[in-house]
Amino acid sequence: MMLNATKVSYFTLGAYFDTGTFKYLYFLIVLTFYILIVCANLLLIVIICMNRSLHEPMYIFLCSLFVNELYGSTGLFPMLLVQILSDIHTVSASFCFLQIYCLYSYGGVEFLTLAVMSYDRYLAICYPLQYNTRMTFNKIAILTAVIWFYPFLINTLIVAGLTLPLQLCGNIINKVYCDNYYVVKLACSDTTVNNIFGLCHMFTVIFGLIILIIYTYIRILKVCFSGSKQTRQKAVSTCTPHLVSLLNFSCGCFFEIVQSRFIINNLPNILRIFLSLYWLTCQPLFNPLLYGLKMSKIRIAYKCLLFGEKN
Repeated sequence: MMLNATKVSYFTLGAYFDTGTFKYLYFLIVLTFYILIVCANLLLIVIICMNRSLHEPMYIFLCSLFVNELYGSTGLFPMLLVQILSDIHTVSASFCFLQIYCLYSYGGVEFLTLAVMSYDRYLAICYPLQYNTRMTFNKIAILTAVIWFYPFLINTLIVAGLTLPLQLCGNIINKVYCDNYYVVKLACSDTTVNNIFGLCHMFTVIFGLIILIIYTYIRILKVCFSGSKQTRQKAVSTCTPHLVSLLNFSCGCFFEIVQSRFIINNLPNILRIFLSLYWLTCQPLFNPLLYGLKMSKIRIAYKCLLFGEKN
């Protein structure tokens, strides 16, 4: 449906296809994923909050990460479940922009949290004797505030200041959820400012965070190679889950960028949907399992909480 630069009151999500009776199976699969994500992340948040031995900077940032997984999942899954059962895949414009805001701020918080966690590991491994004086309570509070405040501020500017004023000539978003890039592509009005701002934001923030993370891990590797066996073991045990999580999220974002920005006609529709959902579904489910299984302190606290086992 094409509109002549009028105010759009709703969007049609065009990536859905008729699945017949299989839609109930898809609904149960997606609902199971959502329940697992909520339960796993809530459990780890409770474990970290209730166990005093986990009230350390690394676990505080982890708790922030798990809260963000709940936030991002709630921004996606409820509407996804409704759309799977629906025969008419439409969503109001106001709700669509709200979902864009939630999902983009989720991505920003996730990336910033992973960057701050790499900085925290850098201080702990490269400056162990000065760690407590460098990673003070005030610094933790400031870093946590930046993690949450900056993405919400920047996405308020993007959605409210740049996307909402656009005059649109269409209302079909070829995805299973609302996406800012696809809304901007529907614009009849000039999108130069949107494109320039997007590029500047990507280069100054995303690449800046990537450079910071690479720098911290180069320094950590130098310490590992020159340090004792105990130092190497500590670095491996605390950094491996973080690196795996970072790679998983980066791969998910890469899949999303490739399938959104480039026309891939030879890929099946179901695969395109999977690639677009990967960064929003696998990370919230993957992180609590990864950190819960790999970090010994969390495992011990988990056993104490659920089974009453003593350390």
